[in-house]
Amino acid sequence: MDRRSMLSMMAAGTVVALTGCTSAQGESAVTEVSDAPVAAAPPPVRQPLLPPPPGGPRTPIPPSTLTALPGPGSSMALTVDDGVSPEVVGGYLRFAKDTGARFTFFVTACYDSWHIHRDELRPLVDAGQIQLANHTWAHADLTTLAESAVADELSRCKLFLHNTFGVTGAPYYRPPFGRHNDTVDRIAADLGYTVPAMWYGSLSDSGLITEQYLLECAHKYFNPQTIVIGHANFPPVTHCYGQLVDIIRARNLSLVTLDDVLTVI
Repeated sequence: MDRRSMLSMMAAGTVVALTGCTSAQGESAVTEVSDAPVAAAPPPVRQPLLPPPPGGPRTPIPPSTLTALPGPGSSMALTVDDGVSPEVVGGYLRFAKDTGARFTFFVTACYDSWHIHRDELRPLVDAGQIQLANHTWAHADLTTLAESAVADELSRCKLFLHNTFGVTGAPYYRPPFGRHNDTVDRIAADLGYTVPAMWYGSLSDSGLITEQYLLECAHKYFNPQTIVIGHANFPPVTHCYGQLVDIIRARNLSLVTLDDVLTVI
């Protein structure tokens, strides 16, 4: 249980205790019986822990490699790659629901996580809180493949996204390992992916790392107008959501999807 959930439960217990002790010592409790119907108390409204994306027009960008959010501002795009672990994909979905966080998932479509969490993920995609983009079918180094194989990696993921979530992920794609060249970009653009989406900071969790090191990376790279890469592969990140929220709030950042703040011209 994270720190915020524990505090909420403690607060609820305190309220119950106090409402059970309303009579002053030495006074008799008087109960009046009324035939009037008692209205049910409205359910509490959960306020998101993180602010919504900033308003205003989206920034036009050309079809070219993207490494950061252009211009001044206080936005940060936390982008999540791969999807090896259904547990971690589910954790990111709980993170989004509990805090209002917004993510761009770069989907590697061969992983079962995206099938397993389809019904939970689809409403968040439809609402725009989570954006999906193309991270190929099987995470191959595209620069080592024949042109037909490059097209197959991207088009199979495109078809999966369309058939499963009703989106194609265009115009953004992320080449596995960050490796792309003019040939790869041309083939991707022919399929509608005109913006290779790179990053400026990383949680460094494509492999298994400690929670402490992941948080050190977050402290280093969670800054205004950055694109930060994380991975839905190993569980340490699922133990750090409370601390990640603390960093984001302390720095007055707004988590955004790429579509929240950018439009391709």
